[in-house]
Amino acid sequence: MNFERLLKQVAFIHEIDKVKYILRKTRLFNSDRNENDAEHSWHLAIMAIILAEHANEPIDILKVVKMLLIHDVVEIDAGDIFLYDTEANHTNTEAEHKAAERIFGLLPEEQAADLIEVWDEFESGETMEAKFARAMDRLEPLFQNISNGGGTWKEYDVRYEKVLEKKSVIQKGSEHLWEFAKELIDESVKNGVLTKSAH
Repeated sequence: MNFERLLKQVAFIHEIDKVKYILRKTRLFNSDRNENDAEHSWHLAIMAIILAEHANEPIDILKVVKMLLIHDVVEIDAGDIFLYDTEANHTNTEAEHKAAERIFGLLPEEQAADLIEVWDEFESGETMEAKFARAMDRLEPLFQNISNGGGTWKEYDVRYEKVLEKKSVIQKGSEHLWEFAKELIDESVKNGVLTKSAH
């Protein structure tokens, strides 16, 4: 029997186990434990399935789930960039592209090409699927920070205006979820877990 194709697939499966060790800045709901990238991706994929009905347009949910399960795999090589980082840019970088080529490149050629294409689509954020997937990616940490009394907002002195700016990406995927998110952000100010900048 020829296991050459299967061995490539197994090599990829081994490699992506490293995603479980990449810690994010955000913490689990009502917890002081940092979330890892694998937990994050799983949570987003489930969220997308549950919230798909709120997308601005009909979406291919399987493609969205695929995007969300692989979108942070590149952080094995490139590391996690905090959304509110003032030094590093949170847009897709050369390092992330190299990581995508290397990690997905472990797979048989057509599978590698498919996943790189799906990853690129998510990063570009132009299709309805990518917009909805990116909305999930911004919504989950919002829920986490609220559940943790401000979480990374307080820890890194992130202000209301910056949160609103970064989270506005949600509306491209779902106006309905954006309205809900805005209410949560405004309530966070009233509850003292988020501060407005002094003008």
